[in-house]
Amino acid sequence: MSSGERCFVDVLVADRYKLSELLGRGARGEVWRATDQVLNRPVAVKLLHTDCSEHVAATDAERFHLEAQTAACLNHPHVVGVYDFGSHDGRLYLVMELVDGWTLAHERSLRGALAPQEAAAIASQMAAGLAAAHRQGVIHRDIKPANVMLTADRIAKITDFGIARFAHDAASTLTATGKIVGSADYLAPERALSRPSQPASDVYSLGCVLYELLTGHPPFTGASSLSVVQQHVDATPVPPTQLRGEIPTPLADYVQRLMAKDPARRPTADQAAAWLSGPAEPLGQPTPHQVPLTGPRLPPPPADLQRTEGLPAVARTRAARRHGMSPKVLLTIGGVIAFGIVAAIGTAMTPDDSDGASPNPASTPTPADAAPATEETTTPPAPPASSAPAADDGYDEQQAKNQAEEDRKAAEEEQKRAEEEQKKPEEERRKEAGKAQKGDD
Repeated sequence: MSSGERCFVDVLVADRYKLSELLGRGARGEVWRATDQVLNRPVAVKLLHTDCSEHVAATDAERFHLEAQTAACLNHPHVVGVYDFGSHDGRLYLVMELVDGWTLAHERSLRGALAPQEAAAIASQMAAGLAAAHRQGVIHRDIKPANVMLTADRIAKITDFGIARFAHDAASTLTATGKIVGSADYLAPERALSRPSQPASDVYSLGCVLYELLTGHPPFTGASSLSVVQQHVDATPVPPTQLRGEIPTPLADYVQRLMAKDPARRPTADQAAAWLSGPAEPLGQPTPHQVPLTGPRLPPPPADLQRTEGLPAVARTRAARRHGMSPKVLLTIGGVIAFGIVAAIGTAMTPDDSDGASPNPASTPTPADAAPATEETTTPPAPPASSAPAADDGYDEQQAKNQAEEDRKAAEEEQKRAEEEQKKPEEERRKEAGKAQKGDD
């Protein structure tokens, strides 16, 4: 501990908050562990730096006020709470909830890429915190791993609303020097183009953070911040599944939805929290691809014929004949049924070429208002292909062909019987006529 730090230990800020340990120092201030002497609870106290130019000090003070104003209106388990704000010996201070943990940036630096399910769980909590802020009209504008605290119980909490804006005042995107505020690695395209911030801008940054948690690095890298910002505007990130094969395709596709170039095509923070907390398919355990049957739709059987289901083919044919169906109709129905069975099996055995490709957000937009919990627009991954022939599929196809052949033969037999029965009255009439002619002779 330096001599400067020692002189602040045991200092009583505002006659209430006793400083005990320096937790961190940033460009605008430093954060101390402290104890609220009135409520007897641990807190974190952020003190604003004073050793800077008059202009910088005025800007930092304005942001400090804004951080207190925006964060104080939020009360959510995934947002670091703000308790008090004021000035002590010419220094502004902000009293916050003390989070017993570390930043998400520190977590990622130690572990690299996280397990897909763990990354999705953290992103879901971040989305829930953002949704609470957006409901109060607050846009964070600087979502990044360094501004997310992670507790020992794996609870994510968003912090540092220093450059946040209320939605009605989000047009002030630039600083007085013309620089875009925020972090280049997670900056939404519309903010890079000096357009007003909006809740969807935070969602884009959330997608960038989730991309980094899954792959181990941000979606875009470059020699300078300007080159990275330019890529956010006009480049498409490499699909996460190409960088790490164990990432489930539905999750990778959803990350790309969060990072859509058009803000209108991104899901809301509420939708992202719901999908990431309980996706339609368990992360890491994709379900087998279900191929829809695209064969011809079979006509519904007559009401009387429905009671014969389960009988052998010949019995069904005879029962239908008893109810007045002609052999030609039976033959037609049997052919349609056989064709439908063979077509359905053939379709189920045909591989789907579209499974391996991840949709490009720029060329294949997905509506942001689709129900994310069910995610019907996401193609589940196909099961791994096998080099061995599918014996069961071949057996089913042959069985279907045999069944169709039996139905055809049964129909032909019935048609022959019908023709024979139609001939019998004619032959009897001829015999009667022949007998009568012999009697006359």
